[in-house]
Amino acid sequence: MALKEEFEYDCEIRGEHKNVQVRKATIIKKDGAEISRSFHRHVLSCRTKDGDTWGDTDISGEDAAIQAVCNAVWTDAIKSAYETAMDAQTDP
Repeated sequence: MALKEEFEYDCEIRGEHKNVQVRKATIIKKDGAEISRSFHRHVLSCRTKDGDTWGDTDISGEDAAIQAVCNAVWTDAIKSAYETAMDAQTDP
């Protein structure tokens, strides 16, 4: 009776600023047969702001496939447009 935990990742690209919606499936198997599956979701934006300074979102902890998607869709033009849109929402 061996239990094994596995993970699967998938994602969707959403909106004009290419937010990456990540879904992580945690799969529990007993003797090779799946007995449980649960999901965790989170959203990644291309840039983060610390005070008045913008920086690239840290995706180093994400699965390699998710990192590849982020690196492919988050162009300099997308990052700049995202900063402009977010700053416009917070300006008085």
